Amino acid sequence: MKKLLVIRFSAMGDVAMTVPVIHSLASQHPELRITVMTRSRFAPMFQWTPANVEVMPVELENYSGILGLGRLYSELKRKGYDTVADLHDVLRTKYLRLRFKMNGTKVAVIDKGRKEKKALLGNGLTSEPLKPMTERYKEVFNQLGYDFTLDYKQAFNPLTENFNVINSAIGPKAEGTKWVGIAPFAAHDGKIYPLEQMKTVAESFAQQGCKVLLFGAGKKESSILQSWEGENITSTCGLLGGLHNEILLMSKLDLMIAMDSANMHIASIVGTPVLSVWGATHPKAGFTGWGQTANRSVQLDLPCRPCSIYGNKPCQFGDYRCLNGIAPAVIVEKGISIINN
Repeated sequence: MKKLLVIRFSAMGDVAMTVPVIHSLASQHPELRITVMTRSRFAPMFQWTPANVEVMPVELENYSGILGLGRLYSELKRKGYDTVADLHDVLRTKYLRLRFKMNGTKVAVIDKGRKEKKALLGNGLTSEPLKPMTERYKEVFNQLGYDFTLDYKQAFNPLTENFNVINSAIGPKAEGTKWVGIAPFAAHDGKIYPLEQMKTVAESFAQQGCKVLLFGAGKKESSILQSWEGENITSTCGLLGGLHNEILLMSKLDLMIAMDSANMHIASIVGTPVLSVWGATHPKAGFTGWGQTANRSVQLDLPCRPCSIYGNKPCQFGDYRCLNGIAPAVIVEKGISIINN
């Protein structure tokens, strides 16, 4: 059996985007033994991949500096991988890739399309969409000689899963009730819809009889979401015991409303319709959720967009008009349309 090492350490959304690709590869190449090396907290996303996939959780703090990376390489070398796929292409993975290559191991690395993405800046109105990241990941495995199609459907069969934690924390889903998830946060300000306006969105869905479930992490986000709670609005922060049950809960949603963020991608890999809200970044950069269509996004057609590929640059006007200009009613109307169809 051939042994393939796949490396992708971060970020959470980028790791989530590897799931459909690795799942497709593994199911079509049962002769492969695939090891996914990623951060420990991301491991639950791979729990439902085929049996020939295993996760190697790594705490990078334990392998700091050249000496640490050298030790990590020595540990990996002993496992006897035939091929290595670098889906990250950062300094750590460049070092590991070089060591494997020097040892005669066949390696391939992702082409992130940096030039195309740079050319997209400020040209979102006229540019053609760039290649999706899932296609870029697939090309890495193709370089290693593994041909396959992206045929991923859903992470798991809901009928076989244990939802006891969710039923205890949230309550069972009543027949006819629509569950709407809202994940209002992202890594950078340029990707976050104004929170007071998103609170209005949550209240509007709740007033229409939907059960609204709020997703966030950390003390600050948890405090904000708890202040939104009311009739038909519940914060899930601290209730589910980790990512595994968050993923299960997302699979029960009729709609997830999310930014250009990890939650958009995690909900997508369990087959939940996602209404994504875009500001400084743009769907054309190739980061839309797996299986999500163009009509499941909300954005303003402004000539300055995207001003950043990752949303980490300050607004040139100082007001993030790309986000502030989106009325809550637009998000609600589009969300209701997706639920009903």
